[in-house]
Amino acid sequence: MPVSPARAAAFDILLRVERQDAYAAELLHASPYANLSSADHGLATELVMGVLRWRSLLDRDIAQAGSRKLGTLDAEVLIALRLAAYQLIFLDRIPARAAVHESFELVKRARKRSATPFANAVLRKLSQAGHPNHGAAAIADAKSAADLAERSAHPQWLIERWTAEFGHHVTGQICDFDQRTPETAIRFGEDAFANGLDDELKKSGIQLTPGRLLTSARRVQSSDLTRARPFLEGRVAIQDEASQLVALLVGKGSNILDCCAAPGGKTRMIAQRNPHSRIIAVELHPHRARLLRRLVPARNVQVMNADVGALPFSTLFDRVLADVPCSGTGTVGRNPEIKWRLRPQAPAEFHVRQLAILQAAMRHVIAGGRLIYSTCSLEPEENSQVVEQAIAADLSFEILDCRNELERLRSEGELAWNDLDSLTSGPYLRTIPGVHPCDGFFVAILKKTSLAQ
Repeated sequence: MPVSPARAAAFDILLRVERQDAYAAELLHASPYANLSSADHGLATELVMGVLRWRSLLDRDIAQAGSRKLGTLDAEVLIALRLAAYQLIFLDRIPARAAVHESFELVKRARKRSATPFANAVLRKLSQAGHPNHGAAAIADAKSAADLAERSAHPQWLIERWTAEFGHHVTGQICDFDQRTPETAIRFGEDAFANGLDDELKKSGIQLTPGRLLTSARRVQSSDLTRARPFLEGRVAIQDEASQLVALLVGKGSNILDCCAAPGGKTRMIAQRNPHSRIIAVELHPHRARLLRRLVPARNVQVMNADVGALPFSTLFDRVLADVPCSGTGTVGRNPEIKWRLRPQAPAEFHVRQLAILQAAMRHVIAGGRLIYSTCSLEPEENSQVVEQAIAADLSFEILDCRNELERLRSEGELAWNDLDSLTSGPYLRTIPGVHPCDGFFVAILKKTSLAQ
């Protein structure tokens, strides 16, 4: 009996994530899987993301059911076992026999027949074992960092970092958020309602609810937005509300530089809000620069494939966005593979690169202009410590209080979230998954004064 299209797709994607450091969310929407039915694509997504979210718990159960160390197993065999374990433990509607049989067939499909006796024995034990309840209740009952790490399927070193930064309770909220399927947020442009985009999506079967952080955002409650015509035509884009908020904090300017622009969600929003401004969007990697040009077709945006540290111009800008590469620990709920790839030294390594980008961006800010520094990381080495080191080395900049900008956005009807205290940490914006209904972002707003450097 052939393996179902959904499980075959899930297996292939998980293997690429394991071997190529690819991102599951991107692979799920890649062309090889475009022809999957909505039901098969939904199941493939559930299997891929579920396995990645709960990997350490699945591996624990597999190890207990088997006689071999997991490190000795071929990747294909381990992935097939993880798929079965996830279905048996977390998916009540899938018959155990189907989960077991198809995972066994996946081992054979991968030409690992020598492993079939071992896989068969493990699968049988997994199907017969009782499985404890996992999820929000188990996470909430965790008493220590080690206990929370095990129950929430997060690396212990990461839990210990977060506990030191946020405390045990908030760390539990972050973990609970990371282990749930995130809501899909979209943003409407300024002319979306006039053009009937809201009604068009509803007619396509897309059920929307208001944004929880921003009034101009919407959340998708049902159906597959990626198959709706407005999405396929590029008239609506998926973008987390915290990411949208970063673009709003850039504000209005006549000459704008976006330093690390791909894939372009923030660039697109900035262009919509500044239709008559000159915007230069810089991207280091050629393939990402091509993607940026395709996703941001606005005529006032010039896409440049270049290194921010060696831009081929000395132009000064009144608005600069440095949304720098980071560890991504604020987006683990959306990209669960991140938590298994990161190592404890990663925040310090990112710090060096981020500081170089920020200092390069500071050289392009005109007197009186603003620079918005942002990451989707929860780690202080990548956030406040980068900003404070840069400010200490260049006294011509000062840090503005983000709260003032949040109050402006609220007075203008843009901000739906009322608890501004929870959004700020000192002068900085900081969204925390689970505390806020969005990814974790950090923002600092720097102003160039007239002082000499």
